[in-house]
Amino acid sequence: MKKFEQYAMNKNHPQYSLAIQRQDKLYQRRNDLRSDFGRDYTRIIFSQAYRRLKHKTQVFFAVEDDHICTRSEHVNLVESVSYTIAQELGLNVELTKAIAVGHDLGHAPFGHGGEKILTQIAHEHHLEKFWHEKNSLHFVDSIELLEDNDHCQHNLNLTYAVRDGIISHCGEMNQKYIQKRDFIIDLDEYQYAGQYNPWTYEGCVVKISDKIAYLARDIEDALRLNLLSEKKVDELKEQLNQIGHYQFHAINNGSLVNYFIHDVIENSSVEQGIGLSDEAFQIMKTVMNFNYTNIYLIKRVQIHDKYVSLILDSLFHFLYDYSLENDMIATLKHDLNQYPKLISHYLKWLEKYAYIEKYPRHSKYHNKIIYNFQTDPKALEKSILDYLSGMSDVFIVQSFNELISF
Repeated sequence: MKKFEQYAMNKNHPQYSLAIQRQDKLYQRRNDLRSDFGRDYTRIIFSQAYRRLKHKTQVFFAVEDDHICTRSEHVNLVESVSYTIAQELGLNVELTKAIAVGHDLGHAPFGHGGEKILTQIAHEHHLEKFWHEKNSLHFVDSIELLEDNDHCQHNLNLTYAVRDGIISHCGEMNQKYIQKRDFIIDLDEYQYAGQYNPWTYEGCVVKISDKIAYLARDIEDALRLNLLSEKKVDELKEQLNQIGHYQFHAINNGSLVNYFIHDVIENSSVEQGIGLSDEAFQIMKTVMNFNYTNIYLIKRVQIHDKYVSLILDSLFHFLYDYSLENDMIATLKHDLNQYPKLISHYLKWLEKYAYIEKYPRHSKYHNKIIYNFQTDPKALEKSILDYLSGMSDVFIVQSFNELISF
């Protein structure tokens, strides 16, 4: 029974025209087969930020182990979970797919540890707080570019419903039910993660799927890396089996994801929103508490955070020190041979997004200017923070090694 079918954000929805609004007019190709949300989906998966997710940490930085979850795998898991739930509830699966693959495009390197460090750097330089939900919206709105048939670069220009789902996806909140909000807001006015619920039921599905997708997957990774013992996980299983009627035979990604998907489908309602039964909500909180105690806050993770802090702080201040030069760009070009990886990519970053009076942009860039060095005294700091936040873990380590090599 597709309980939400008449509320799906499809063409017959009374607010569909608002849902597919874009910031600028979108060019049309002849015989385009895609819907508006389908176009958003392909725009996102063709983006460079999406490609870099395969080398971004989810929880554990383990580049030598192909089987540890990356940010790329995580967004694909969220896409899968949200697709199944949306399909069974009668919602628009093209919208959930687009939100899911875009929801973490602006996540910091090194996972939440990197996010904490970038937040500290932003605070030290009197910039707005860094939080990945807003940064993901920033990336799809202003950073990521697509090339047209004439080799010109344009912003992605996504629909309102997809952009709203991306910034509203915060999976850290403990909500038994997520009821969509009924009003349109200017998404640039978001002040903090979780300030608003998503505007569509599809966005609510992605938000709950985000948590479903990572709970057990993080346990599997911790077991693989010997941060957890099987005995400890068995203790969690016994704890969960005392909560309600459902009995788990194993604690793994398959068993927990299957349990939560069925529970969400059964217990969601138009009256209450997308949500969980009392039992499932208690199980989710229990697993989350277990993960924080035994995975996210353990000493090894805290030591890794110090390593991340050293890398991000060093790279930020290395580039920031060029502001002391009379001609920053000329000095960067002078040092290019010494630091080819870090400086060459940063110069390309400025070429795409910055206005610097003596250095005009290439005519192929038709995207919006983000950093106006003539009018914004914080243009340099913003450009470096964005540059670092978009890096993959692998690239950022390579760049750091470049700084310390002799």
